[in-house]
Amino acid sequence: MNTRKLLKPLRLQDAAVKSLIRVATVAIALTLSAGCAPDTPPDSAPPPPEVETVTVSSRTIPDEPVFIGRAEAFRPVEIRAQVSGVIEKIYYTEGRNVKKGDKLYLIDPVPFNAIYQAMKAKVALHKARLVQTKQNLARVKPLLEEQAVSQKDVDDAVADVLSAEAALEAAQNDVVKAKFDLDNTVVVATVSGRIGRSNFYEGQLISAQTTLLNTIDQLDPMYVSVNVPESYILRRRRELAEKKVERPDLYQLRGVMTFADGSVYPEEGILDFTAVTIRAETGTLQGRFTFPNPSGNFSPGQSNFLPGQFVTIRLKGYHRLNAILIPQRAVQHSANGSFVYIVDDKNKVELRQVHATTWHDNDWLIERGLESGEKVIVAGFHRVQPGIEVTPVSKNASENNRDNPGTP
Repeated sequence: MNTRKLLKPLRLQDAAVKSLIRVATVAIALTLSAGCAPDTPPDSAPPPPEVETVTVSSRTIPDEPVFIGRAEAFRPVEIRAQVSGVIEKIYYTEGRNVKKGDKLYLIDPVPFNAIYQAMKAKVALHKARLVQTKQNLARVKPLLEEQAVSQKDVDDAVADVLSAEAALEAAQNDVVKAKFDLDNTVVVATVSGRIGRSNFYEGQLISAQTTLLNTIDQLDPMYVSVNVPESYILRRRRELAEKKVERPDLYQLRGVMTFADGSVYPEEGILDFTAVTIRAETGTLQGRFTFPNPSGNFSPGQSNFLPGQFVTIRLKGYHRLNAILIPQRAVQHSANGSFVYIVDDKNKVELRQVHATTWHDNDWLIERGLESGEKVIVAGFHRVQPGIEVTPVSKNASENNRDNPGTP
């Protein structure tokens, strides 16, 4: 009885196993029949990837190179004494503006006044001597007719008059020199401008002509000198000859000045001088701009910029003809140089070597390698390689500038 109860579950399990085997057999049969069915057509190929492109065009653009410049005083005037002596007083405040004729230094005038007074007395003495010789001549002349004196006596009297006149003239010249020296014990400003730090102070002995007391810088207007590389000069001459660029008369070129903090000076400068020789030690040619430099509003009496400041000068006046500009991000770089991807008439991608020279706002200036009308890829580079077909989506320059607003 117990044996029958044990065998009943085993029979139920065998039935379930047989049912599973039948299901598996049917599934295998269906799979094999499907494998023997005729081939079905494959899925269609994916469409060509989309890429953003810009169409190359040429136009005339400002060509404004930038150079490093250094500010210089318009007229640096050295202050030197005309007489030797001890400084008795300084009238000015260092670092302030002075006007032409302002007193700067007082050199001890006592010895010069003494010499001046002595020279005046000497003039009076020679005047008296001249009067005496003229009176003597007047007495002896009539006596010659009476033969009371000889001709020699008359000649001597005439010579005495001439000698006295010469001595008086010399004495008068000595007075002029003494008065000049006395006047120059007061050293005055010969020009208006900003005076620097004094090299000598009260109580110090100075020598005439050789001692530099101070310097006055005329700061309005101001000069800014730039050094232009020889390579730039040669390239510019070639471009002018080839009609790639144009410019007005050389001395109508303008300069825009930018300070070290990035602020731009509101007044433009005028190119007023170019050197005639290239400096051998630097290979550069010096140019000079003149900028107005009135007293700044931020501080009364203080100029907007000062001698010695380093600035950048953007040269205005040149224009590049038929210039080709493309967005900066379109230009790629490799060991072989710069290149771009273009899309040809068959929508195939081509790698093109280009000569990208300078930045112009958000674009590269392309000297060689592209022609007007060609399509350049500006986005979607990860989906392209030379030779594949793509779907170009045009993107105009204004849209590109909004997407890439950075400036070089």
